[in-house]
Amino acid sequence: MELKLFDSERKVMEVLWQADAPLTAKEIAVRLDEAVGWNKNTTYTVIKKCIDKGTIQRREPNFQCLPLVRREEVQAAAAAELVDKVFDGSASLLFASLLSGKQLPPEEIQRLRALIDELE
Repeated sequence: MELKLFDSERKVMEVLWQADAPLTAKEIAVRLDEAVGWNKNTTYTVIKKCIDKGTIQRREPNFQCLPLVRREEVQAAAAAELVDKVFDGSASLLFASLLSGKQLPPEEIQRLRALIDELE
């Protein structure tokens, strides 16, 4: 299963993840029409691409769509790809880049420390 999603595929997946339940293709199309102005054909085309990639399962009746991957899995794959492509495989360079020049609130700093502590 390919976890690299294009922006359009991620939009469809976000609708499913937010719903936290299977949705029909029609329900997805309505939500994406309201959110980003997509027409039904665009939505159905992107859903088909997600089905082909194995990120969505189609069930009957009524063309129900069920996400087969979790948001966290897609985020982890995208982060790993970013680290490999842009930061030569160095997570610490990514981290330093994200933090350089930014003023973080104390609670965010504490959360980052806790994450690092968990890894140790």
